[in-house]
Amino acid sequence: MTPRPTHLRRRLTLALALILFPTALPALSWAATADSAGAAGTDLDSPPSDTRHTDADSRDRHVKDLDGVVVTASPLRDSADALSKPTEVLAGERLDEDRAASLGETISSLPGVQSSNFGPGVGRPILRGLDGPRVAVLSNGLSTQDVSTISQDHSPAVESFLADQIEVLKGPSTLLYGSGAIGGVVNVVDGRIPEAPIADGFSGRAEARFDAGDRDGSTAMARIDGGNDRFALHADAVYRNARDYDTPEGRQANSFIDTHTGSVGGSLLGDWGFVGVSAARFEDDYGNPGEPGDLAEGERGVWLRMRQNRYDLKGALTAPWGEGSGLRYSFGHTDYSHVEFEGEEVGTTFNKQANEGRVEASFAFGNGWQTAAGLQGGASTFEAIGEESFVPRTDTRSLGLFGVARKQWDALQLDLGARIDKVEYDPAAQASRDFKPVSASLGGGWKLNERWRLTANLDHAERAPVEEELFADGPHIATLAYEIGSADLRKEAANQLEIGAQYRNDWVDAKFSAYYNRFNDFIYIADTGEQWYWDEEDEYLPIRQWTQADARFHGFEGEATFHLADNETGTWDLRVFGDTVRGTLADGGNLPRIAPSRFGTQLRWSNPSWRASLGATRYQKQDKVAAGETPTAGYTLVDAHLAWHHDNDDTAWEVFLDGSNLTNEAARVHTSFLKDSVMLPGRSASFGVRVFF
Repeated sequence: MTPRPTHLRRRLTLALALILFPTALPALSWAATADSAGAAGTDLDSPPSDTRHTDADSRDRHVKDLDGVVVTASPLRDSADALSKPTEVLAGERLDEDRAASLGETISSLPGVQSSNFGPGVGRPILRGLDGPRVAVLSNGLSTQDVSTISQDHSPAVESFLADQIEVLKGPSTLLYGSGAIGGVVNVVDGRIPEAPIADGFSGRAEARFDAGDRDGSTAMARIDGGNDRFALHADAVYRNARDYDTPEGRQANSFIDTHTGSVGGSLLGDWGFVGVSAARFEDDYGNPGEPGDLAEGERGVWLRMRQNRYDLKGALTAPWGEGSGLRYSFGHTDYSHVEFEGEEVGTTFNKQANEGRVEASFAFGNGWQTAAGLQGGASTFEAIGEESFVPRTDTRSLGLFGVARKQWDALQLDLGARIDKVEYDPAAQASRDFKPVSASLGGGWKLNERWRLTANLDHAERAPVEEELFADGPHIATLAYEIGSADLRKEAANQLEIGAQYRNDWVDAKFSAYYNRFNDFIYIADTGEQWYWDEEDEYLPIRQWTQADARFHGFEGEATFHLADNETGTWDLRVFGDTVRGTLADGGNLPRIAPSRFGTQLRWSNPSWRASLGATRYQKQDKVAAGETPTAGYTLVDAHLAWHHDNDDTAWEVFLDGSNLTNEAARVHTSFLKDSVMLPGRSASFGVRVFF
């Protein structure tokens, strides 16, 4: 259906106003309501971008129920509940409520997922106790190609406020995305390259929010999509400005964030498939609260300025080899620069240029077999210039070939897969290294009846060491240590067994999983007991070296949503969840910075116009620490959400109020190198408006 001209003009006005003048929201809301007074209170068709009011059965109204969403990170384009591997999708209302400045904080409400912390500007996902180069962060299926794995104070170059959905593949995912996914994958899907015609020819969404309490800042975003059945165009933008936040123990100096990002894209569409391109710019300035300086003495702290240009091409062919077949391809080029300032002086500059390509072909054979095969390759050049250039300039090339297959027999599902990679490193003034990681997986699901489904997975995954683990040699000021790599490191191998169960009936949705992961030649950094004199600060830094030893990870995670009522008072849901992970060396001793156990609950209520929730998450104390590591006290974070939703002709408005850490808990993140000096914000609130059109 093509929108009427007056509606289209109003939609364009709203989009431009929200991009350029987010403070105009209240006036625009009143004007839009007055313009459609006759339709007020009438349940009309919702805008295509509105994730709240859709034609769905009662089960789909529950905010937790996202298992039917298609997981684009799977080459067979499965829904989450069809996968035998543990997969979570964050979308819709729940994603709106969880969006934060960092990707890790945004998805940390999911079982088995926590976040690193180097201040509010940096939060990389931690999956089942694994992080850094073991967790692949993707943007629409391709690597973000930043340097966030090089150092804990580096942020991923991805914007969660623009995501349509965020997909989390927990456990070894090397079959699909190579050795850097030995711990899992986080894929941010933002639709910058449209893959299908735009519903009604034009749609979009926008948001403006303002932080108060111990947080002080604002965020504005807008997205518009338009076209017809032959082409589609896309544009988006985000602006975020947050000042230093407060904690229960005072101001957290140098914790500011200033972010600008945006993109344009377009696609040609048809029954044959699609092909499209996009160009994006990411700018992020943020402080390092671990080195706050002293403004009273005129000394500014350490802060970071990140800039990335990204260009993507993506396409697909529909049924090129007959029904059930498909071909998808993508290519990305990134140009990344990251400058660390010591006050106003340039300390270290990190540069990276990268190209990555991927092709996936899927087939449907007889007897119910579904298969997919793919080829993925990349080349990058990384260099660091300055006093903290502890990793030499390195050229990296990689190539991987993979295949997966699935067979369904009524209640039984079998999944098979294998992958082989070749990874080559060519560092300046050092001998090159190459590795050939090989991975394989056997898994499946058994649907006992309409309520119960059991899953099991056996994975062998291998990971090639990364640049800093192999070639580091110098002071790493972010972690206050002198780091030494080992060019003789071997491949890291993980063998994981996982058992899962899903249960669903009219009043509860539940899923649980337990896993045991045995690592051979696990790569970690250890204290040598020696020190290095840092003459600039007249102090000694510990010398740490990357080394290998066998390690064990085992854990449990689960969640259940109880549908308490669905009647004239509204819909009532109670969600409970919990996770725990233990990481140890096989010969004894704990691994450092392992995420603590936690459990939480949330009560939700909603009706056609309102929704509200109140929840609490308890983080247990972490006293199972490595040598030289200090324990971290437990804490409880209480949060609440309130939103009023109004459908107004072809536009929907939502006014919301979110509260976090309502009990003003003193909270320190155990996974952070800065936990002894940096705390989470105290009691805070966010007020804002969302519009869908």
